[in-house]
Amino acid sequence: DIQGSGRTDAGVHALGQIAHINLPKGHRLTSRHPFYIISAFNSLLRDTNIRVISAKPVKPEFNARFSAIKRFYKYRILCRAAPPGLDNGKVWHFRKKLNISLMEKGVGHLIGRHDFTSFRTIKCQAKSAIRTIDEISFSRENEEVVMKVSAKSFLHSQVRIITGTIVKIGDGTWKPDKILTILKGKNRSLAGPTAPAYGLYLEKVKYPENLLNDTWPMIYDDQQHN
Repeated sequence: DIQGSGRTDAGVHALGQIAHINLPKGHRLTSRHPFYIISAFNSLLRDTNIRVISAKPVKPEFNARFSAIKRFYKYRILCRAAPPGLDNGKVWHFRKKLNISLMEKGVGHLIGRHDFTSFRTIKCQAKSAIRTIDEISFSRENEEVVMKVSAKSFLHSQVRIITGTIVKIGDGTWKPDKILTILKGKNRSLAGPTAPAYGLYLEKVKYPENLLNDTWPMIYDDQQHN
């Protein structure tokens, strides 16, 4: 079986998804360079938009999901009247300008350990809504606003609900302190809408260094590894 670093909502993109696979002792691939595993997977995935970029051996106790110590996401928002062209289906088309300064004040209330009941779906199966957000930042790239957020783990649709809430602050609908009321209320109906899945990207996943070895990239020296 293949175990990924976590479950993402349908339509969410992944730039740095991590997965692990257990090969039986003595399997022919265990004695060959991991490049052959990369090639085998990409051959099977050739009709999809999924690609395996690198592979590495890890310690037996490594688990792609449960060994992760931090996950990094970004959300792309295109702020203009005209709809996206090449980025159609890759950004949230938001027709109003967003005030990043107000958004930064709003998310400041979300940093740290909180009960995020208001920021998860009613379908969320997590036993506890307590989570710790390490960082949320914003940048403007031409007509696009990019939000980046990192934490060890997230609730179901948490990042998307945060995004849908924070844009209501960025467009002036709500004041930044509204976030405090939403947090304290512990009710999903108090927060903003769930932002579209297609604007969200899993950028990377961080693991303890002692569980990892060097990565074998897709590009390598044929003669060196023959």
